[in-house]
Amino acid sequence: MQDARNLIVAITGASGAIYGIRALELLRSLPGVRTHLVLTASAARTIAEETDYLVNDVRALAHEVHHAKDIGASISSGSFRTAGMLVAPCSIKTLSGIAHSYADELVARAADVCLKERRRVVLLLRETPLHAGHIELMAQATRNGAIVMPPVPAFYHRPATVQDIVDQTVGRALDLFDIALPGTRRWTGGHKKNTEVNP
Repeated sequence: MQDARNLIVAITGASGAIYGIRALELLRSLPGVRTHLVLTASAARTIAEETDYLVNDVRALAHEVHHAKDIGASISSGSFRTAGMLVAPCSIKTLSGIAHSYADELVARAADVCLKERRRVVLLLRETPLHAGHIELMAQATRNGAIVMPPVPAFYHRPATVQDIVDQTVGRALDLFDIALPGTRRWTGGHKKNTEVNP
């Protein structure tokens, strides 16, 4: 296994912990990908509020777990090669730290390292509605090299369950790391039986 297929997954305290959890589940089954999890204290609270998962069960999905305050972890150094970092979900606090390179804890530090090494950083930002400060933070993070990807669901694949929506979003996020998940539905330019629009 090449070091470049190490992928950092961070779960922070925004709503939508299921995105990070599902990413870990799907990546676990892929050969050649090794996941490094950073799970914040706020994320642990959100997992308990929003899901039926136990925090220890989520940690067990990753190949390696790093404490959120351990800024000396392997992933805090650019010499540790990774394919990049997925922050799912990404809180506004985390976005702010990444946008301003305020690396007081491991999530922001690992993201900052990926950005300085020109590695992919994908932020599934979970906040709405947005005020001007949020938008400016997204713009700054984008200028730094991050990709801001709010988990806005697609419906062309006709999702029947919440799981379908989550899987489609996670699949599209992992596409950005050139990791293709089996079963990800893609738009093919298909036709509809009735494309007329009534006035």
